[in-house]
Amino acid sequence: MPLSALTTDLYELTMLAGYLEEGMLEKPAVFDLFYRTNPFQGGYAVFAGLETALDYLENLRFTDDDLAYLKGLGLFRPRFLDFLRDFRFRGTVTAPPEGTVVFANEPLLSVEGNLGEAQFVETALLNIINFQTLVATKAARINHAAGDGAVIEFGLRRAQGPDGGLSVARAACVGGVRGTSNVLAGKSFGIPVMGTHAIAGSWPSPTN
Repeated sequence: MPLSALTTDLYELTMLAGYLEEGMLEKPAVFDLFYRTNPFQGGYAVFAGLETALDYLENLRFTDDDLAYLKGLGLFRPRFLDFLRDFRFRGTVTAPPEGTVVFANEPLLSVEGNLGEAQFVETALLNIINFQTLVATKAARINHAAGDGAVIEFGLRRAQGPDGGLSVARAACVGGVRGTSNVLAGKSFGIPVMGTHAIAGSWPSPTN
């Protein structure tokens, strides 16, 4: 399912409205996404999330329901809401293939376009790339430690919601796991589904 255009911080919208008012929307802009410190006290990260990010950019639309909600906030002028109705991302993206080993303070993804579109997508792209890269990196480290042993992803019951469960399974696969327990992830991404069996007794609590 396409990511909602409202998956953003409010300031991205208020800045976009300001660009429209000041006639700055069409100014050329380039934004680089990067991180400052390698995760897990390691020496590298494994890039992931590109396919999800591109899908978001290609399908970015404000629905009638989105626009009705924004109108109800009382923050935006009718001209801006009309502008959002036809808003699309038409810029270009430069990035390495998913699974590439990357390092701190180098661009993971560069977005080039006009100022309005390039600025607006910041929040969603940070959410997608940061999280999936973190998971892929952890999966790669575990795979390295396991040597010839098979590693599978079993994180659905502890992930950050059902959508997080899908992202975790996908990113862990980029990081090298052999399969996932998440059946929907298997269907959605073609990842082999694997599992064990229930342990006798009650369900574990969230703190166990």
